[in-house]
Amino acid sequence: MKIRYLAILYIIVLVVTGAFLYRRIEDREVYDIDMLALNTEAYEISQELSAGTAPEALEDKYDCKIVLCSEAQYESENNQFIKEGYSVFDYVKDGTISGKIAFAARNEEYISRENNEKRILLTILSAVLLLGLGILFVVWYFFVRPFNDLKVFAEHVSKGNLDLPLKMRKHNYFGAFTESFDRMREELKKASEREIEASRSKKELVAELSHDIKTPVATIQATCEVMEVKYKDKDPDILEKVEVIKAKASSVDHLIDNMFKATLDELEELKVEQTEESSKILSDIISELRFYGTVEQKTEVPECLIYADRLRLEQVIDNIAGNSFKYAGTPLEIEFHSDMDNLHVIFMDRGPGVPEEEIPLLTSKFYRGSLASGKDGSGLGLYLAAIFMERMGGGLEVRNREGGGFVVEIVLKKV
Repeated sequence: MKIRYLAILYIIVLVVTGAFLYRRIEDREVYDIDMLALNTEAYEISQELSAGTAPEALEDKYDCKIVLCSEAQYESENNQFIKEGYSVFDYVKDGTISGKIAFAARNEEYISRENNEKRILLTILSAVLLLGLGILFVVWYFFVRPFNDLKVFAEHVSKGNLDLPLKMRKHNYFGAFTESFDRMREELKKASEREIEASRSKKELVAELSHDIKTPVATIQATCEVMEVKYKDKDPDILEKVEVIKAKASSVDHLIDNMFKATLDELEELKVEQTEESSKILSDIISELRFYGTVEQKTEVPECLIYADRLRLEQVIDNIAGNSFKYAGTPLEIEFHSDMDNLHVIFMDRGPGVPEEEIPLLTSKFYRGSLASGKDGSGLGLYLAAIFMERMGGGLEVRNREGGGFVVEIVLKKV
């Protein structure tokens, strides 16, 4: 049972008990009992007065007032007794009323005593109530509350929230118990982080291998196409083998696409390790683009230090070049421009360009433009390129070229 329910039940029991005792005090017939005692005392006083005892002595003995009929102030004294609420009895001697015996109004005394008893009862009940509630509070504070904390803690752990620590209270009798649970949370968190990291590493490895393998496969396919043209009318045997290689390369390409798409939802988690690099790495990366097709480098690479991840930068440039040769089919022109903060690398083709309304969508995941119809692709090249450039501290922009063609510009941040 919860502590608050115990507290409510405890209060109800005390209230019922207090009401019962209060009623008993009110219902006591103390006045009737008092009148019997006063009658007895009045009789005794009458006997002693008849025996000759002085009224003054009896007044001191019985705490009363006596007035005899023979006294001059009899009438006024008697009236005063009645006015002040005294209990007045007749003093009878030899069958004749010879005076009055007056007692102070005991009814008021008993009413006062009754009220005093009620106050004492209420004081005791209040003290018992406070003491009981205090005990319940101590039980809740030192025993129940720690278990409530453990309950909330267990709920968070069950939901996978391992960042919320279990509070350690100074006067907690279950401190060691609580500390053990919090250590368990820390170990679970570490294990969960290791599991997440291992899973992410596997996905990154699959994504990296899938994407990187596509470049040599594309080179094999391009080489096969060149050999098909070269040996078309010369050596049927070689031509047949080239066709087999080309078909197998196409199969591998499809398998890579399947493996690649299995990790698409986590691609944005691919790591980018940004380091300081010489801008000359761009010359090495661009020199490898000759396997795709004709590359025309219009300007020299400015010498400077840039922030980059070489592996990711190679992927970005491979994606841009691959798209250019696939969709435009023209030589790829490359220019370099340098300003105070950034190095700009501009890739331009001489193809038909892209409809203006599609340009903002080209860096979206899975988006493929209207000109991509009938051509292989997953719609991830520029999407990944934009993510990688952003994580290297730079950026990527796409636009149509004046006079015809398409432009992709990457921005590398200088050191």
